[in-house]
Amino acid sequence: MPGLNKIKEKFQDQFNNIIEKPLVTASIVLAGVSILVLGLSFKYYLRDFESFWPQILAEAHGMIFDIAIIGILIFWLNQNGETRQRIRFYKDEIDDFRLWESDEAAFRTVGNIKRLNRHKIHEINLVNCFLARTNLNYVNLKASNLNSANFTNSSLIETNLENTRLNQTNFENSNLNQAILRGAYASGANFKDAFLIKSQFENAFLIKTNFKNAFLMEANLTGSYLMGADFENASLYKADLRGAKGLTLEQLTKAKTLYLARFDDEILDQIKTSLPELVGA
Repeated sequence: MPGLNKIKEKFQDQFNNIIEKPLVTASIVLAGVSILVLGLSFKYYLRDFESFWPQILAEAHGMIFDIAIIGILIFWLNQNGETRQRIRFYKDEIDDFRLWESDEAAFRTVGNIKRLNRHKIHEINLVNCFLARTNLNYVNLKASNLNSANFTNSSLIETNLENTRLNQTNFENSNLNQAILRGAYASGANFKDAFLIKSQFENAFLIKTNFKNAFLMEANLTGSYLMGADFENASLYKADLRGAKGLTLEQLTKAKTLYLARFDDEILDQIKTSLPELVGA
């Protein structure tokens, strides 16, 4: 009996190996069905092939129809279903790592963001996510919610943050050169020591935003809301602040430089009168 048990175990292992390989399993089933059908049909091939052949062709046309219509439709539905499941999985993983302040959580979240982007998903909920020291260059986060997220020491070069919610978000010491922040809601956001060269802030809400020591050279802040924004030691070389709302002379007195920066005529006259050393530096 021990020998019989070994045979059974060996057979079971071989059977499991076969069923774990879909292509091998399908090939075996096809071979078995083909032998059965051809064996049963062999006498018809010999006796009445001329009348049997048209029936085979008719069945072949039906098979083509099944593959073309039903097969492709089912494949499309399955693919869509799998895609939706993957998208749901990526979003669930972001939720799982929310509020977890670790490098692993940050890099796993970034990976899920990029995977969602590959599926053309850019409106992502990243509230309170920890994303410090990560690389998000060229990522599309348009219209996402990033309120209170942590992006300190991260790289977001040319990242699309248009119409994104960035209230109380921390970008301290991050690189956002040429980032797109048009219409962003960034009240209370922290851009201290950040690189914002040629960044686009048109019509953005930057109320009480921290720009201390920030590099805003050639940044576009036209039409933005700057009430209470802090520009202490910020470089505004060639920055465009025309049409900015709530901008006062007091906010600009502590700036590092305003050389070649563009302002509305009214505030420009005040700057030339009160802060000539900044516009001529």
